[in-house]
Amino acid sequence: MKKLILSTSILCYVMLVSCTAQQSMVKSEGGDLHQMITTKAAQIEQEVIALRRHYHENPELSNREFETSKHIAAELRKLGLPVDEGMAHTGVIAVLDSGKPGPTIGLRADIDGLPVTERADLPFKSVKKTTYLGNDVGVMHACGHDTHIAMLLGSAKILTSMKDQLTGKIVFVFQPAEEGAPPGEEGGAKLMVKEGIFEKYGIDVFFGQHISSGIPAGHLTYKIGGTMAAADRFVIKVKGKQTHGSRPWGGVDPITAAAQIIQGLNNIVSRQTELTKEAAVISVGVINGGVRNNIIPEEVELIGTIRTLDKEMQKIIHEKIKLTATSIAQSSGAVAEVDIQIGYPVTFNDIELTKQMVPTLMRVAGETNVHNVPAVTGAEDFSFFANTVPSLYFFTGGKGTGKEAFPHHTPDFYIEESGMLVGMKAITNLAVDYMISAGK
Repeated sequence: MKKLILSTSILCYVMLVSCTAQQSMVKSEGGDLHQMITTKAAQIEQEVIALRRHYHENPELSNREFETSKHIAAELRKLGLPVDEGMAHTGVIAVLDSGKPGPTIGLRADIDGLPVTERADLPFKSVKKTTYLGNDVGVMHACGHDTHIAMLLGSAKILTSMKDQLTGKIVFVFQPAEEGAPPGEEGGAKLMVKEGIFEKYGIDVFFGQHISSGIPAGHLTYKIGGTMAAADRFVIKVKGKQTHGSRPWGGVDPITAAAQIIQGLNNIVSRQTELTKEAAVISVGVINGGVRNNIIPEEVELIGTIRTLDKEMQKIIHEKIKLTATSIAQSSGAVAEVDIQIGYPVTFNDIELTKQMVPTLMRVAGETNVHNVPAVTGAEDFSFFANTVPSLYFFTGGKGTGKEAFPHHTPDFYIEESGMLVGMKAITNLAVDYMISAGK
């Protein structure tokens, strides 16, 4: 019996020493890898900035990112990575396979620009013009997707140089059409999921980031759980009876009914929605109706967006929009037809994954520069990835000191390029730290 107890004690001691040694090795390895990332990121920072400027100067609209995709693919092939092109029309995907067992980690950047004419006075300003929905428009990276491409290419360069120290696989996903495919087309993350990105590449976890003109460069923000809103589109057709503008009583005025419906929609949020639970927004962005000043038309069309952060609230608001529009129209003798099109779901940061990876963000940017923030009512099609596997989506600061923070999607949008270094290090460290934790 004493012999057995002694043998058991020795075995436990050996196991304890072995476990401690493994933990020490992982910690040491992590420290070495972290330092390698920091050193390499500093070395290639100017290359990454140059890439960003190239993409900024040559933007392309959603599902039309032909030259952008070719350039990204060429940069990835320079690293010796196998590259797949054509998923979701213009997507580019490269895989870094360490050759050793481990998780498969997806890192994503969106690549499309917007129909915005740039006004910022930059040496690499976009002067590109194109046609969008029949209109002549400028094209601009007015949401920072050019920085996302450059940061992920930088991350690919760093991680490829560290291949021998890695385990598992990293899938670099350059996704088109985040801003939404043109009418009548499919695109973006939703189409990538439909075309089998998870089945083909076996991605276990996804990380993504978005630069922000309103967050100081060097800072990072995140939220556990729902971080960006679901975005749905509605079309309300208000049908009346056409008549002469001098005799409104001779018909049914759909313009007046439409105006009352807009007020009613605003009341859904301000008076009928539990805003202490989660934020919600209903906005009308388009009003179409009428051809002449003295003709009351037969029909008016309202088009708008619905933003919600809670599935139950989303369902209730959809129902109230239909009830409000049809009831107000009926009260004036008109008829309202309501069509609500489901768009992007809530972008949800996996609770356990986010808690696990926040220390990585703090180590990269400094504890005082990482902030847990409220959700925003903007939307992201990264949500289709996050609805499939555990994911983390965070924000990287791009506001310069003393610079005005012009909003995204505007002609004066501006990004402080120094913020890209922290973003590049953050997305790279998240991949490495997840690998290390998965190997424990």
